Amino acid sequence: MNTINPLANPKGVKLVCELCQKPAFVQCTDCRVTYYCGPEHQRADWLGIHEKICQLLMALRSPIPFLGSEDERQHRKQQQIIRQKQMIDLCRTEGQKLLFEGKYDRAVPAALQSLKFSIDIYGLSSIELVPSYLILGEASIGLGKLSQAEEYLAQAEWTALKTPGCDNAIKSRLYRNLGLLNAAKGNFSDALTLLADDIYHSSLQHGTDDIHTSGGYFHMANVFNRQNKLDVAFSLYNQVTDIWYEHLSKLVGQRTQTPAKPSGIGPAFNSGIPTGFDVLDEAQEAEAIQVIHAILELREQQSVQTPSVMCKIYFTVAMLQFVLGNMQKARDFGIKARTSCENVVSGDEENMKKIVKFLVAVERML
Repeated sequence: MNTINPLANPKGVKLVCELCQKPAFVQCTDCRVTYYCGPEHQRADWLGIHEKICQLLMALRSPIPFLGSEDERQHRKQQQIIRQKQMIDLCRTEGQKLLFEGKYDRAVPAALQSLKFSIDIYGLSSIELVPSYLILGEASIGLGKLSQAEEYLAQAEWTALKTPGCDNAIKSRLYRNLGLLNAAKGNFSDALTLLADDIYHSSLQHGTDDIHTSGGYFHMANVFNRQNKLDVAFSLYNQVTDIWYEHLSKLVGQRTQTPAKPSGIGPAFNSGIPTGFDVLDEAQEAEAIQVIHAILELREQQSVQTPSVMCKIYFTVAMLQFVLGNMQKARDFGIKARTSCENVVSGDEENMKKIVKFLVAVERML
């Protein structure tokens, strides 16, 4: 990540900062198509998103050469749009991941980048811009810039309301962020109402027991926790744990199933490794880590711990570490789950069988 003298830039070309749109004075020397008002914004962009997309921007921002036929020009234009859409997905996923990791300042450049490409493709008033506004809004909430968050969320809400048939997934995310904003302001009653709307729309889109919906339950639990309504809070935390437990059980099962008898020749046929299983994207991984470990920490802080509850949360963490490829941690938490299960008064033979089978699979991979 270096800079060069702006005097080397072409005369008559107005250069603006990637982050703040003020006059630019430094340039990325790798892609040579990105400019900044100074080293501070260059570093912020690099840490937030630019390191991942530096080389991709070269093809997107370089002038399109004049081609001989209309068909060739249209083909090149379509290819450009495809790359722009891929860039939007990449930047949004990275921005959402950074939000879950609590790196709110770094999420901003990723969201701004996705917003720029969305405007280029869809225009200024499209519903396609809303996910980027929502990331910017949530980042602003995390940074304590509530007035700025209100502006982003107002823009998102206005766009959603004027769009006929707005997707339930977008409505869910909008209400979730509005709920987080009200929780940050201390308006807990309004926050709970908005988070209930989030859960409703997410359930319509994904189902009540889907990981996409679990975030609404988690944030609602946090609001009740802040109000010291612990019975309700921990009931909701249990629901979040159950959802992730079931989802991760499915992912672990796919990865530990006995491979089909090899057929054909070559390494692809003889590896013995199951393929074609479901995965978590980077944002979902970050969400799982944040949510599940937060619940674990809250559970471990309780003066009285219920063995069956601790068994489930430990086993959920163990399966998450397995899916992430951290086999040592998967074994450690699997052993904690087994110990907790052994302390269940009435016994839980079915769950114990699952844990033992899981630990055997982990040992094979260590």
